[in-house]
Amino acid sequence: MKLRAPMPELEGATEWLNGEVKKEDLIGNKPTLIHFWSVSCGLCKEAMPNVNEFRDEYNDELNVIAVHMPRSEKDLDLDKVKEVAKEHDIKQPIFVDNKHALTDAFENQYVPAYYVFDEEGNLRHFQAGGGGMKMLRKRVNRVLGKNEK
Repeated sequence: MKLRAPMPELEGATEWLNGEVKKEDLIGNKPTLIHFWSVSCGLCKEAMPNVNEFRDEYNDELNVIAVHMPRSEKDLDLDKVKEVAKEHDIKQPIFVDNKHALTDAFENQYVPAYYVFDEEGNLRHFQAGGGGMKMLRKRVNRVLGKNEK
């Protein structure tokens, strides 16, 4: 996905956990962070406390959506996804992408991966990998129009 590209429709979920969200719910009110993760991804689990802290800190200013991207047959187990989501305090809506509908729409190949969209729904930042939360924070603050701390 190229920078400034519009957010794809949030369609094709095998299931939604913690509430369903549509693209139109996200556009026009505040920026959105969409993060891809997988139950079989150790880096994702290590990064989750940072994502949750981020979600809670920016609660009123940022939409946060999780996308579960299975990497193997074992990752398709919905009960396992629910268990890991609960274990790691993932309270935000989770798009379970067992058919890779959203993964393909985003042309995403990585977990964890982070996509920051502005309030008009245009991609402003992408990064992949477990680290880099400082960079993610900088980009989110820029999209929010906040000065750096």
